[in-house]
Amino acid sequence: MADGMTSAEVADVAEPPTERLYLSVPHMGGRELEYVRQAFESNWLSTVGPQIDAFEEAMAARLGAGVKTVAVTSGTAALHLVLRAIGVGPEDRVAVSTLTFAGSVFPILYLGAQPVFIDSEAQSWNIDPNLVEDYFRSTSAGGTLPKALIVVHLYGQHADLDPLAELCERYGVTLVEDAAESLGATYRGRQTATTADYSILSFNGNKMITTSGGGMVVTRDERVATKVRKWANQSREPAVEYLHEELGYNYRMSNVLAAIGRGQLEVLDERVARRRAVAERYRAALERAGGLTLQPEAPWGTHSRWLSVFALPDGAEPLRLVADLAADNIEARPMWRPMHTQPLFKESSAIGGKVAERLFARGICLPSSSSLANVDQGRVIDALTRSIDAQRRVMRGAESAGS
Repeated sequence: MADGMTSAEVADVAEPPTERLYLSVPHMGGRELEYVRQAFESNWLSTVGPQIDAFEEAMAARLGAGVKTVAVTSGTAALHLVLRAIGVGPEDRVAVSTLTFAGSVFPILYLGAQPVFIDSEAQSWNIDPNLVEDYFRSTSAGGTLPKALIVVHLYGQHADLDPLAELCERYGVTLVEDAAESLGATYRGRQTATTADYSILSFNGNKMITTSGGGMVVTRDERVATKVRKWANQSREPAVEYLHEELGYNYRMSNVLAAIGRGQLEVLDERVARRRAVAERYRAALERAGGLTLQPEAPWGTHSRWLSVFALPDGAEPLRLVADLAADNIEARPMWRPMHTQPLFKESSAIGGKVAERLFARGICLPSSSSLANVDQGRVIDALTRSIDAQRRVMRGAESAGS
């Protein structure tokens, strides 16, 4: 300590801590505040209003002709409504990707049904159509086909939808796209959430675009859209008194949050381009210097790169890297833990699982915000490279000691 300085004075002149870099943060485009101001000035603040109508219409126009949309409070709520619309109930089976977030599975339990987890394939890291075919064939013979198949587009990479859609049509299983992470991506030239009869989107604070919290049901069936909109609004009947004939939920998005969504949707293409650029900068630096492999972009479409996700070289441990990056004030995460390995689902059925387990054991998600500055991405690359080099030195030391 310098002569005559107190510890408090030393703290005052010390360098501030480096700003924390988060995995994925909201990135406003500019028009959001204007639309929110319109909501406030109109005094439509709750679950009805012109901003909700405009957001739903704009998203439907983005996705294409014939699409109907219903804005709700979360992607999980949207999936719950979709599964109920399909008729999923107690003792039904619903097949779902095992390599996903739990929000893709919880609505199955809400309805008393049983999840059946299906493994990934190596090309896109998504659900394996060959395993789906094997599962459908075997359960068809026994009369125990699933009611629905939920296909998750992992981290913004589409699963191979056409063969899955053909299988669902052949066996009479309803296909659902969980497009929570893939808005802005395409499959064989088609927008995400438009191949299946039912799809869901998410506008959580960390997604491609955000309403702070929110989701959307996507369908081409006007009757289904009308039904789920009613359920999401407490199933109120068109009567002066509060009349209810069926179960409902408090799932409708607010007019204020929809106003944010309108502004966000206007810059979606820019956000996708920025996240893809972030992923490419990582790939160029890390594949060469660190031996990491970016999640592949499958030949059947474009990847949104919601998150930049890498498979680590042999010997590198995701949790160690996450801890090392945290020490540098950088948030990173392992890949989704496969659902069939979760304690909650230890009694659930699973088809395969080894591919998803290997990906989880080697996968890491890096800061991927569309607002991530190049200099900050350089911090991530430097910190990650240092950590991998340190792990390699330890491994070499252990091998030398063993020999």
